[in-house]
Amino acid sequence: MHHVTLNNGVEMPILGFGVYQIPPEQTERAVADALAAGYRSLDTAAAYRNEEAVGRAIKASGVPREELFVTTKLWVQDPGEDNTKRAFDASLRRLGLDHLDLYLIHQPYGDVYSEWRALQDLHREGRVRAIGVSNFFPDRLIDLIDNNDIAPAVNQIETHPFHQRTADQRFMREHGVQIESWGPFAEGRNNLFTHAALTSVAEAHDRSVAQVVLRWLIQRDVVVIPKSVRPERMAENLDVFDFTLTEEEMAGIAALDAGTSLFFDHRDPAMVGRLGRVRVED
Repeated sequence: MHHVTLNNGVEMPILGFGVYQIPPEQTERAVADALAAGYRSLDTAAAYRNEEAVGRAIKASGVPREELFVTTKLWVQDPGEDNTKRAFDASLRRLGLDHLDLYLIHQPYGDVYSEWRALQDLHREGRVRAIGVSNFFPDRLIDLIDNNDIAPAVNQIETHPFHQRTADQRFMREHGVQIESWGPFAEGRNNLFTHAALTSVAEAHDRSVAQVVLRWLIQRDVVVIPKSVRPERMAENLDVFDFTLTEEEMAGIAALDAGTSLFFDHRDPAMVGRLGRVRVED
């Protein structure tokens, strides 16, 4: 497994396993299969409501804790550092862990500054090895960086062939923030798995479109966390380190960028209001 080095020296696998939209009743089996396949980085969130299932799979796997890189995320909380720390403790209890490897602010809404102060405290106390954010645009990201002691180590954002975030990645690199992709396959939208440009590259390497997309992201130094509930797909997604896309192939995929989300705009007032009203009970 290849790793990236975060801005505080912590090493993070460049390829992990995500559990977004996996129902809680299927999550334990899926994570167990992923760990058996060789994944060592797991990504969940309080809002996914499957942290407990992830924790059970970790416990049953027998994989030493020091071999794992576990990420979860803080949902939009009531204001205050104490509330954030309580949410962190609740996630740890659900996961059955005594520390996290990465803790992210899930959405750029609410009192993110009190949340970030709490995350900084948790990091200083050694309860989490790295802290970061998710779904932050550059303007919100630089404001957080400039007004706090610790810069986010990671920003997890929608990144796939149709929304490539190259300018965002360039900005993050300039400020020492690692880009991480959610939705690397765009959930199959725009006919991703049968798209002519992608299938042509896949055929040239005798690989699947999914493998080509993951390889394209990895060659861009993007951390990626594909999801699957099928063991054969998990193994396939992990098998992307023994081939390389050419510069011409990378450029061809780059030409697919439409520069806009295929899901929703985090700057849309209606969406901001909707997400900001959702609460996760801890």
